Amino acid sequence: MPQIDLTEVVVRLAARRPASGTFVVGITGAVAAGKSVFARALTEHLAADGATVEQVATDGFLFSNARLAELDLSNQKGFPPSYDHTALRAALENVRHGPTVFPGYSHVTYDVDPGLARTIDRPDVLVIEGLNLIPTHGPSLIDSLIYLDAPEYDLEAWYIARFMGLWEAAEHDPTSFYARFRAMSRPEVEGLARMVWEKVNLKNLRDHILPARDQADLVVRKGPGHQILAVEMRG
Repeated sequence: MPQIDLTEVVVRLAARRPASGTFVVGITGAVAAGKSVFARALTEHLAADGATVEQVATDGFLFSNARLAELDLSNQKGFPPSYDHTALRAALENVRHGPTVFPGYSHVTYDVDPGLARTIDRPDVLVIEGLNLIPTHGPSLIDSLIYLDAPEYDLEAWYIARFMGLWEAAEHDPTSFYARFRAMSRPEVEGLARMVWEKVNLKNLRDHILPARDQADLVVRKGPGHQILAVEMRG
């Protein structure tokens, strides 16, 4: 993935940063839009100026796979009902005042991982990336929201590439969620990934994720190589 030029993004964020307290920056967009990589690059860029910057993800606030099965939500993982919104809101509020535990998630096991939980205490900047960052229960606790935007065909290609990468890595990792697909041929797995994209992730994008684009403070338009094509200010 090419180096990300964040100059314009950082300049525009600076104008929205409060004079004191934790500045919470949200990064959202479709599944496979590159949110984690973008968030990591932004975190490193902001930390280079001497600020204390922490990066977390909304994935940790998904209900566990077992709980999703109990709620009959396994096929809606990533949709709004699959998240513990109360816990997410509490964490975003509490981290401004003292030590707060942020749960972690493993994309390898495809489940919440207690071993990845982290305690964070009043950083200068908290960068949180993932889905479900527009308010559904009360006012927003995000000071500035960035939406990563790309054409659906690029998003699909990126998702399939990520799925295949995890499938390949599972060849020597029986603990991986993707190990269950190792008996399938590459074309079969690609077909599975495409089906999941179309029936789950694309529906989630159109029904639940895209509204965040209209509410975002910054919309970052991305090209086929994940390069930034434009940064648009909203509001």
